[in-house]
Amino acid sequence: MKRVGKISRHLSQAWLAGVWIFLVAYFAFHAFQGDNSLAALKQLEVQEQELAVLAAEVRAERDMLEARTASLSGSAIDPDMLEEQVRRRLGFTHPDEIVVFVSDASH
Repeated sequence: MKRVGKISRHLSQAWLAGVWIFLVAYFAFHAFQGDNSLAALKQLEVQEQELAVLAAEVRAERDMLEARTASLSGSAIDPDMLEEQVRRRLGFTHPDEIVVFVSDASH
């Protein structure tokens, strides 16, 4: 009987060690694989940096457009900006000017 008790005790200890090994292996595997892994975290960090650069570019373009809009609105209209817009929209030129049309490469 003592021998059976020792065997069952060793089996229960081995079973418990097996469960712990399985849990460690399971979490280690999922730490490096899948949507929530360390590799996915690195990829998200790279994407975050790319989007930060894009946001800075968009912010700069927006600031430029706001400055141009501010120069055309209100009581103080910038005469150079007004002349540029009129010439562009209506196609007015001075007699001594040469107009060169540059086609857009994206078309």
